[in-house]
Amino acid sequence: MQTNTQVSPTLGLVAAIVAISGGAILIRWSQAPSSVAAFYRVLFTTVPLLPIAVWRYHDHFGRITRRDLVFATLSGIALAVHFAAWFESLSWTSVAASVTLVQAQPVFVALGAWLLLRERVTRRMAVGIAVAVSGMAAMSVGDFLGGVAVGPRPLYGNVLALVGAVMAAGYVLAGRSLRQRVDLIPYVVVVYSVCTATLLGIVVLDGHALTGYPPREWLLFVGLAVGPGLLGHTVINWALAHLDSSVVSVSLLGEPVGATILAAVFLSESPTLYTVAGGVVVLFGIYLTASERTV
Repeated sequence: MQTNTQVSPTLGLVAAIVAISGGAILIRWSQAPSSVAAFYRVLFTTVPLLPIAVWRYHDHFGRITRRDLVFATLSGIALAVHFAAWFESLSWTSVAASVTLVQAQPVFVALGAWLLLRERVTRRMAVGIAVAVSGMAAMSVGDFLGGVAVGPRPLYGNVLALVGAVMAAGYVLAGRSLRQRVDLIPYVVVVYSVCTATLLGIVVLDGHALTGYPPREWLLFVGLAVGPGLLGHTVINWALAHLDSSVVSVSLLGEPVGATILAAVFLSESPTLYTVAGGVVVLFGIYLTASERTV
């Protein structure tokens, strides 16, 4: 894919992966309830987009049909559950396991597209799904077989991370056709607004306070929005206009690797041999699935 941008898309993609990899570390550093951190992460990502949406795309919102609005709402709810489940998983399992498992969403996108949309699953994709699932199983039970685990309840945390991956796949599936008819900024604003409202409901139902946190927590909330949110996913969306989608998709597999390294440096958290071995298998399975879907 040709590009005439003065900024290297490859360098931008690398910086975005680093920014996303740091998200798990910021979540671990936060002492606020996970649902509160997730709420402010999405809220502070959405707010800067509102003036742009009102100024340049105000007339686009009226063109969104009722059917598209329903799918955007479902997409936003799925994204909210993704964030809530994944943020909570980091309280119970290792960073390496949580980030690797939640990154498995391409596997569930392929399964969902086959089950719900009757899309064809190639032999390579089937192998990739099988490999990824076997790696997930190894990660989830291996630590117990070895007698050593990272995290107070690693199996519970791993399940939450998988729920986050399934919900991320639902977010992608619900919004995939929608993005063909709705511009990026109006789509993101609607979906993120629904996501923010859903997370607010989760915070209220959990009985957590929205205020009263020390300055350190607010800096972490902003960091989650600016780092993984604006500098991470926004730059990735920009890179997609200059690089092949297969390159970008496979590059996202660098997040679990980066997060594991950062966790070792900043959290003194070393994953067990079973987590590393199972994680490698999962990443290989994701690679087979994702690279086939984007060819």
